[in-house]
Amino acid sequence: MSLIPLNDAFAKVEEGIRTLPAEMVSVADALGRVVAEDVAARLTQPPAPVSAMDGYAVVSSDIPEHPVSLKRIGESQAGGPFMGTVQSGQCVRIFTGAPLPAGTDAVIMQEDTEVDGDLITFKEVAFEGKFVRRAGLDFSKGDILIKKGQILSARDIGLLCAMNVPWVHVYRKPRVAILATGDELVMPGEALRDSQIISSNSLMVGAMVTAMGGEAINLGIADDSESSLRSMLAGVDGADLLVTSGGVSVGEYDLVRNVLGEEGLDIDVYRIAIKPGKPFMFGRIKDKPAMGLPGNPVSAYVTAFIFLRAALKKMQGLPFEQDKPIRAILGGAVKANGARQEFMRAVFAHNENGQLVATPYDKQDSAMLANLAHCEGFIIRPVNAPALDKGDETNVIYVRDSLLSV
Repeated sequence: MSLIPLNDAFAKVEEGIRTLPAEMVSVADALGRVVAEDVAARLTQPPAPVSAMDGYAVVSSDIPEHPVSLKRIGESQAGGPFMGTVQSGQCVRIFTGAPLPAGTDAVIMQEDTEVDGDLITFKEVAFEGKFVRRAGLDFSKGDILIKKGQILSARDIGLLCAMNVPWVHVYRKPRVAILATGDELVMPGEALRDSQIISSNSLMVGAMVTAMGGEAINLGIADDSESSLRSMLAGVDGADLLVTSGGVSVGEYDLVRNVLGEEGLDIDVYRIAIKPGKPFMFGRIKDKPAMGLPGNPVSAYVTAFIFLRAALKKMQGLPFEQDKPIRAILGGAVKANGARQEFMRAVFAHNENGQLVATPYDKQDSAMLANLAHCEGFIIRPVNAPALDKGDETNVIYVRDSLLSV
């Protein structure tokens, strides 16, 4: 069976992913969620002219020069406004954020005054609007300030609160069932028998799901038997996407493809032309998408980075797209590439000219998690690319990504 080119596989996965419906959530729970419809301000902010300083509200025409002395007749605080009208020759003590009293149009900072009881002497001139935040300076009622398709950051949460919006329509979080397979796997902290290894893929992929706005459902580890795999698959009910790890290659004990096939799996993609990550699978089972990641941890990460992140984005109303490569200078030579597009782990830095420099790790084995965790991105080597020397240009992508943002 020939390998499927990456772009063809990517297009087929996109066809199999659907955007989830919207739901209403509290603004307090909306960080990292994708907005499903435009959101308008429910009030004007500030609703009336307010002071930008602690000081005194005055009639600007009273202080065309200085010094000038005026009589203080009251006080205005945020939440406790002065209710009267200020006449010429009068002033009102005012605090930051407090509404300007009727009749006033300027504020003089308290540092520019001298106080003698209720007689206030001003040492700076006033002009209309001085240290005043006009009504609607920030926004007005009805302004569309949060757009459909926007990922809500901590700043957006603050804005929604200021807009007096307690609830917001967002796309539902994708529920992703994650199943690891293999007799050799045990969970972190469990006792190891001969030839057993720690299962890292399911928790790693689950963490990616969480970072990308989804809800990870860890189904555990199925051993290399059809009965175990079928039993574990019962946990898929209620999920929006099934992701398996391991068992999709061509070995005698790689049962996922066969068992899922007997359960009604319709395979759209199987074995793709990338390195690492060739034994990747995608299809549908029980009317929901199913993604089979390779068992080697780096291969699992690379295929999840390419396909799972894009799927999670589309499920939440975002574009299904690959990261856009950027240009960098090689910090070390790379060999000629073969028939699979390669994603080489690399660290990034900037040289004295400000150019991005990508230095590949010497070892690129698909079981090596340490340099995967420490790498900052991938050098992308096209199919049949020639060897490159240190200093040559290449395409790279960063691995940093999350729907959570401050």
